[in-house]
Amino acid sequence: MSQSGGCLCGGVRYLIKGPLGAPVACHCEQCARTSGAFAAMAACRTEDLTIQDSGTLAWFQSSETVRRGFCGRCGGNLFWTTEPEDQTYVTAGTLDRPTGLRLAQHIFVASKSDYYDLTDGLPQKPEW
Repeated sequence: MSQSGGCLCGGVRYLIKGPLGAPVACHCEQCARTSGAFAAMAACRTEDLTIQDSGTLAWFQSSETVRRGFCGRCGGNLFWTTEPEDQTYVTAGTLDRPTGLRLAQHIFVASKSDYYDLTDGLPQKPEW
C-alpha cells in the first residue's frame, strides 16, 4: 500500500509506503493558524515517508517538541512531527485522491474557534 501527495504548486512531493492512520481533525490554535481553520492529519511511520521533491520544503519549530513542514513557495501546510520523530502527520488535504480514508475524530475541541459547529457525530476530545 502506498499513497502520494504534495503541495499546491508541486514544489514538494512525497510518497508513503506503509499504513496511514485515519485522519483526525485538530482544532488547536496552532493548526488553526497554519491552515486557516482546522487541520485534518493522518499519521504514518516516519520511516515510511519519502520526500520525493523537497525543493521548496521548509520546516518551522512551532513549539519545544513540534516542528511543521510547509511549502516555502505556495504556503501549503504539509506535515508535523514531534520528538521522537517516529511518526509524521501528513495533512490529509495534500494526499492525492482518492485517499480511501475517513475522518476518525476531532481533537482539541476545547480550543476550536467559534465560527463553526461540529455536527458530524464523530468523537470529540477536549484535548489530544
